[in-house]
Amino acid sequence: MDAFLGLGSNVGERLATLQRAVDLLAEEPSITIRRSSRVWETDPVGGPEQPDFLNAVIEVDTDLDPLDLLAAIDHVEARLGRFRSIHWGPRTIDIDILLIDGLVLTGERLTVPHPRMHERAFVIAPLLELIPDPVLPTGIRLLDVRLTDQPVRPHVPPLKIPS
Repeated sequence: MDAFLGLGSNVGERLATLQRAVDLLAEEPSITIRRSSRVWETDPVGGPEQPDFLNAVIEVDTDLDPLDLLAAIDHVEARLGRFRSIHWGPRTIDIDILLIDGLVLTGERLTVPHPRMHERAFVIAPLLELIPDPVLPTGIRLLDVRLTDQPVRPHVPPLKIPS
């Protein structure tokens, strides 16, 4: 299955943390990293006052079912020191499942497509680099979404894909 994952970090060595997340995901036996968007710097959305984020989207191929993919992501986040103390607060790493093929899933632990991705410029800008005109199962065309109150700034080229 093709899946798109959103990565974000705003604590510590943000760029190194994003790269380490990609490296750790690539170590998972059932996940192959296909490609990465460039890295974008973005203002935080919601939550308390906090530092700016670095964000990217990666495309992966996996034979894991969605909840097993989520478990693998949770494991990587834990290895990178992710803790959940403040809702929408600062974090060393945040990895979200955005899309999995054409799957629509609504569950207690996981909703796919990500329910707020069309409201987040930090998801839309990097995702548009990988999918030129994504249309969500709800019919929303991400190319048509305008979030002018959420500035995104290109930061560095794409993350390195481990071989």
